[in-house]
Amino acid sequence: MSEIYIGYDFKVAPLQPGVEILIAELGYAGFESFVETETGVTAYIQKEEWNENILEDIQILGSDEFEITYTYEDIEQTNWNEEWEKNFNPIVVDDVCAVRAPFHDKFDTKYDIIIEPKMSFGTGHHETTHMMIQHILKTDFEGKSVLDMGCGTGVLAILAEMRGATTLDAIDIDNWCYLNSIENVERNACKNITVYEGDASLLEGKSYDIIIANINRNILLNDIKTYASCLNKNGALFLSGFYNDDIPTIEAECHKNMLKLSEKIERNNWVALKFLN
Repeated sequence: MSEIYIGYDFKVAPLQPGVEILIAELGYAGFESFVETETGVTAYIQKEEWNENILEDIQILGSDEFEITYTYEDIEQTNWNEEWEKNFNPIVVDDVCAVRAPFHDKFDTKYDIIIEPKMSFGTGHHETTHMMIQHILKTDFEGKSVLDMGCGTGVLAILAEMRGATTLDAIDIDNWCYLNSIENVERNACKNITVYEGDASLLEGKSYDIIIANINRNILLNDIKTYASCLNKNGALFLSGFYNDDIPTIEAECHKNMLKLSEKIERNNWVALKFLN
């Protein structure tokens, strides 16, 4: 029997920063996948995680600064392709990397990534994924060992292999993301990526030249110490999934673990940071 998701269609005015605030608050409430639309955002949560009071703590819904309306319905995973095909448009990052679905035409770009996201996070549309792609495009991955933590669709690990990484681990705690990453790795003919289901406890005894972690602020703060212990000498740690205002807290935790901020990319108040050891 396929799992059931609840899909909420939010109409938000003004769109920004309304949508980004709403996504952040919904993420804390347990929503696990988002598709931004022309009028707002569609958000999904597993029915077993849902209750009728799920939106009570979503503060933006009570804000006078935004007008937000919503409807919701049950969605079976088997119908997910139809849902996201309605909203998933291809993107091109810096004229170099395209992220598209199997049914989109191929782009004339150096890197062409085919992603079927289903319920996983990471189509490139969200600011954090977009910025992480930008970081990867500017970084030398040739011959490097790489960890993609909270891999979602696997898009960042896939691009890292295309950029020359030779050993890659992609990890996500969500079973749906784990299975989806395996599919997308195969779809893009990647040979060097191993996908695992789990959390940072899987990293014991592992080491990497580059670690990519696009998750959320609280998980990052909990796991930065582990990332630092797994980073080879002259390694790089890329972090995203949080706002500009969170930088001091993230940077302080990294500093405690002998990591120095090297570069910052910002997009609509979301940030992606590069740290060196």
